[in-house]
Amino acid sequence: MEADKHETANQERRDIKVTRIKLSKTKFDWKRIFFILLGLGLFLFVYYMPQWKDAVDPTGKVFPLSTEGKGAIALFLLAGIWWVFEVVPIGVTAIAIGVFQALFSIRPAKEAFRDFMDPSVMFIFGSVVVGLAFTKSGLTKRIAYKMLEVVGEKTSMILLGCLVVTAGLAHFMAHTAAAATVFPILHAIYALYGEGDKQSKFGKALFIGMAYAAGAGSIITFLGAARGPAAAGMFKEFTGRDVGFFELTKYMFLVGWVMVLLIWGYLMIFLKPEKNVIHGLKDKVKRLSKELGPMSFNEKFVIVAVILVVIVMAMQSFVPALKPLDRAAIMLVSTLLFFIFRVLTVKELEEIPWNIILLFSGAMSIGFCLWKTGAAQWMAVNWLVMFQKAHWMVFVLSIASFVLIMTNFIMNVAAIAISLPVSLVVAGYLGVAPDVIFYSSLVTAGMPFLLLIGAAPNAIAYESKQFTTGEFFKHGIPMSIILIAVLAIAIITIWPVTGMPILIK
Repeated sequence: MEADKHETANQERRDIKVTRIKLSKTKFDWKRIFFILLGLGLFLFVYYMPQWKDAVDPTGKVFPLSTEGKGAIALFLLAGIWWVFEVVPIGVTAIAIGVFQALFSIRPAKEAFRDFMDPSVMFIFGSVVVGLAFTKSGLTKRIAYKMLEVVGEKTSMILLGCLVVTAGLAHFMAHTAAAATVFPILHAIYALYGEGDKQSKFGKALFIGMAYAAGAGSIITFLGAARGPAAAGMFKEFTGRDVGFFELTKYMFLVGWVMVLLIWGYLMIFLKPEKNVIHGLKDKVKRLSKELGPMSFNEKFVIVAVILVVIVMAMQSFVPALKPLDRAAIMLVSTLLFFIFRVLTVKELEEIPWNIILLFSGAMSIGFCLWKTGAAQWMAVNWLVMFQKAHWMVFVLSIASFVLIMTNFIMNVAAIAISLPVSLVVAGYLGVAPDVIFYSSLVTAGMPFLLLIGAAPNAIAYESKQFTTGEFFKHGIPMSIILIAVLAIAIITIWPVTGMPILIK
C-alpha cells in the first residue's frame, strides 16, 4: 500500500513536470508578434500615405508613382520583414504577397496569383526534381564518394571541393539546376561528418557556401542563368553591339573564380568547421563506394536525361530553331521521363519541398508587382539620379549596388531590366562606356547574398535546415561588401587589361 502511494506521488510529480515543459514551450512569443505587427504597420503606413513625388531622369522624362505602385512598395517592405525574421513559414509569407495584392487592389487577383505558376517557378520545380532523381537513383552518394576520394579528409579541402564543383556546374547549366544537383551530394557528405541532423558550423558553411558559389559560377557564361542573355539583348538595343559567348567569359571568369575563393576564405574564418579532419573518412569512403557496386540502369538513365536537357538548353544560344523553346518546358521533360520510367514515384512527388516552391512563387509575384505598377522604375530613377553628378566610379558602383539590393527581392532579370536603361542614359553624361555598366550589373545581379528569395540556390540551401534566414542575411552583408570591393578592383585593373573600354574618349 505504501509502495502504491509512493508510486502515485512520483507519477503526480512527473505529470507536473510534463505540464511545466508544455507550458514553457507554449510561452507567448513576443518577438514574433512584434515583427508580424511591424511588417503590417509599415505596410499600412506606406499604403495610406499621401502620394509621393514623381521621379525625373536626366533627360527630363517623368516617372509618376501610382497608388498601386506605392502599395507595391508597402508590400515589398512587409514581405522583406516577414522573410528576414521568419515570423511565419517562408512559403506562407509568399501566399500573403498574393493575398495582399488582391485585398488592397494593388493588382487583380488573377494576375497576382498567375505569377505563382510562372515558367521560372516551374523551372525551379524541375530542377528540384532533378536533385530528387540523383538521390533516389543512388548517383548522389556515388558522386559524393568520388569527390571525397579526391579531396581527402581535411574539412577545409572538402568545403573547397564542394564550392568548386557547384561553381563549375553553374558554367554549363542554370545555377538553379546546379544547386539542385549538388544539394543531395552535400547531404551525403554531411552525413559522414558525424553530427547527424544537428546544426554545425561545417553544415552552415557547406550549404551557405553552395548557394553563394552557384551565383559566382553562374555569371561566367550565358548558360548559368537567364539574366545574361536578357541583359545582352538590352545592351544590343542601346548600343547596337552583340556580346559574344566567349567575350562574356573573358571578362567574368576571373571575377567569378576570385569570388569563389573569397567565399571559401570567408567561411573558413567565420564558420570554421568544428573538426579539422574527419578521421577514418578515406577508408570509410572506399568501403562505402565498394558497397555501391556497378552503376545501375536508373543512375545511367538520370545522367543521360540531365545531359540531354543541358545540351538542348546550351544549343539554344547557337541554334535559331531552338530559341523559341521555353527553358522550363525543356527542364520539365526530364521530370516527365523520370516518372514515366519509374525512376521516381508518387512518394518522391510528395517529398518535394513545397515551402521553397511557394517562396519562389511569392518572389515572382512581388517582382512582377513592383515592375508592372511602375514602382521599380520609380525607385531606380530616384536612386540613379542621386549619383548623376558624382565621380564616374561612384556612379558605376551605385548602379551595381542598386542592382545588388533589388536582385535580393525581385528576379535578377527584372532588376537589370529596370536599372540598365536609365543607367546607360546617365552613363553617357559622365563619359562612362556602356560595357562597364553592362558587366557591373551582371556581376551583382548574379550574387544576391542577403535574402533567400534572391536566387533559387539560396532557397534550396535553406532546405538543409542548417541555418536560419537571419544567419543567411548576417553573413550576406559582409559578402556583399566584399563583392562590391572585388568589382571595384576589376573595373580599375582586370577589365582594362583584358581590353574592356572603361571611359568614352
